[in-house]
Amino acid sequence: MIRPLAILLCASLVSPASAQGGGITTVRIASGILQPTSLCSPPGDTQRLFVTSKGTGVRIIKDGALLQTPFLNLSSILTTNNEGLSSLAFHPNYASNGKFYITFLDVNGFSHLMQYEVSSDPDLADPNSGIDLLTPHLQPSPVHNWNCVAFGPDGMLYAGFGDGGPANDPNNEAQNLNSLLGKILRIDIDAPAPYIPSDNPFVGLPNHREEIWAYGLREPWRISFDPLSGDLWIGDVGQGLWEEIDFQPASSTGGENYGWHCKQGTHCTSIPGCGCNDPTAIDPIYDYGHVEGNCCVIGGYVYRGAALPELQGCYFFSDYCSSKIWTLRYDGSQVSDFQDRTQDLENANGHVISLITSYGVDAEGELYILDMTQSEVFKIIRQEDCGAETYCMTSPNSAGPGALISHLGSASVTNNDFTLEGTQAPSHQFGLFYYGPNPIEVPFADGKRCVGGGTWRLNPAAQTNANGRILHPIDLQNQSGPGALLPGTTWHFQLWFRDPNGPGGTGSNLSDGLTATFCP
Repeated sequence: MIRPLAILLCASLVSPASAQGGGITTVRIASGILQPTSLCSPPGDTQRLFVTSKGTGVRIIKDGALLQTPFLNLSSILTTNNEGLSSLAFHPNYASNGKFYITFLDVNGFSHLMQYEVSSDPDLADPNSGIDLLTPHLQPSPVHNWNCVAFGPDGMLYAGFGDGGPANDPNNEAQNLNSLLGKILRIDIDAPAPYIPSDNPFVGLPNHREEIWAYGLREPWRISFDPLSGDLWIGDVGQGLWEEIDFQPASSTGGENYGWHCKQGTHCTSIPGCGCNDPTAIDPIYDYGHVEGNCCVIGGYVYRGAALPELQGCYFFSDYCSSKIWTLRYDGSQVSDFQDRTQDLENANGHVISLITSYGVDAEGELYILDMTQSEVFKIIRQEDCGAETYCMTSPNSAGPGALISHLGSASVTNNDFTLEGTQAPSHQFGLFYYGPNPIEVPFADGKRCVGGGTWRLNPAAQTNANGRILHPIDLQNQSGPGALLPGTTWHFQLWFRDPNGPGGTGSNLSDGLTATFCP
């Protein structure tokens, strides 16, 4: 039986939006990924999202469609009754070296931090390439194990490691600097084993693990770096009373103590042998109590995407049990602009978000929410974020200056009135609309091809009328599979048409391009 993640994580343990033309909402982009736990993309890869599945492996959402074959299938070795596969990070130079890193708990209770490599097929990892970067750690209990991995702005790999459970950290692992439990580790995966950077804070000290970067944590679910400032954010799961958000500035040289097991948030735990006056213990920048259904913090990311500029610098985080979604800002000394975003984001065009397990971020800095209830992935978008515009200049044809593409209706799935229109083409000639994920501009036939990255045809072909006009309506409410025009996706369209008397003599030509972003 699969145990609820709440038991695993917790019980055992600027400008107003209206100025931008609308508020924010969410759109479901995938479902059927069993118990998703993290999401990311390789640097620069705008076509794919990689999602870790707790008991299965790594899945790919490519051009808006969930690929059926897993990128990495680990179902035979992952535990299915506790934390399983928790996190994934791609090497900053993944495009050239194909290396990526995962954390998981195996069926025998050992925690692993492993490096894998992609195969010759970019959508499949090499299952035989796995290397344990640290000695697999036999956990004292099946909770509070490896939680996340992330590359810092220094190119080092940071890994959050829980205290091993089950409650109260009975062996005081989080404060023991000769133990990896209850820590954030920092390793140099481009150096020889044991991968320890020479500037880690405890290098050369006896009875100290040199991998340690920070300590005093119970279960850091999740850690993330602000890509603009380089600051480190930590969502550390509490034990029954308080949840906390910790912060480490980019200027830090490491060695911070965040207080567990003697402190939970800003509050003393009163665990025997503890005192709460340790001057080395750093308070969180924000904590909240177990009220109104709260029980387990889910750390997120600072938003640095381009689609929602009013959210620049907002840190997103949630509570697993209450499904609350919040944002705040922090300037290094003071928290401000705390907002409850739940009402805006919890209902994604009829799909309710609940039991949030993690956030994710794509290669463009846009944010995603992972939901355990129906094994779903949601994207945060602008509520009115849809429309279309042209690009890629057209080329002359036998009818005149060149064919143009435009649209009728809106790019709203709910309205379902989106129709492609071509004009200024030769009369009574066959034409076909096609589309794909990437804008390009390369010579083709008598014109320029403006769509790339894999293309789909919008069948059937049709004839232009006597005035050189052609239409193709699209049913946005019946879209599925690869190439689906789903809310939150952006596609690029073009018209190809026969032109037997064209100036270049090739017999065909193309219109300019149309970029369309679809919304609920």
